[in-house]
Amino acid sequence: MIEVTFLTNGGKTVTAPENSNLLRVSLREQGGIPFKCGGGLCGTCKCRIEKGIENTDAIKPKERKHLTEEQFAVGYRMACQTFLTGSVSVSWTPRPALQPVGRVAVDGD
Repeated sequence: MIEVTFLTNGGKTVTAPENSNLLRVSLREQGGIPFKCGGGLCGTCKCRIEKGIENTDAIKPKERKHLTEEQFAVGYRMACQTFLTGSVSVSWTPRPALQPVGRVAVDGD
């Protein structure tokens, strides 16, 4: 078993089998990595491997459509495309909370 630490989610640490997909671990364990498509099309699950980048598999072509070489160099990956061979610590930019929509005044209110 390997350990995955979700730094942006208060440092939550979970265990997972080796060769697990990072996004699937996050979903199963409520790690908090944001996502939309889960298939490498949207780039929403961009995250940074802060520790243990050597414990990730090779960069996929789908990741190259969303991330630059500079981002890869500092540890960015797409969680949906990343499989883990060992323990990692991961962070991401939290999605902004939805702001409540104000009530629109109507004539006669």
